[in-house]
Amino acid sequence: MPFDWSRVTPFQRRVYEVLLEVPPGRVTTYGRLASRIGCRSSRAVGQALGANPFAPDVPCHRVIAGTLTAGGFNHAATGSAIACKRQLLLDEGVTFDRSGRLADVSRIWQWDNVGQTGL
Repeated sequence: MPFDWSRVTPFQRRVYEVLLEVPPGRVTTYGRLASRIGCRSSRAVGQALGANPFAPDVPCHRVIAGTLTAGGFNHAATGSAIACKRQLLLDEGVTFDRSGRLADVSRIWQWDNVGQTGL
């Protein structure tokens, strides 16, 4: 699907393009995504995802907290937004245990060159 990248900043574009590499049924963390694009701030990545105008085609629901909990969604950390994120992930086969943590860590997407820049 083509995206109108003129609608976002160059930083947001980098975040979204790399996130498109994470397939359905897999997740990454804000920190791993930040590292993948050579950014030191997982918070900046979270802000970019919160401003994602291309959701769900750019699947920000596939990014979870470093604690392996769902993290935020649509600028919210609780309530219906998180329930929606968890449902989107469940529809892709990603589940969380009773404590709210990712049930199967093999669902974490592994990039071969995490931390390398020049993408």
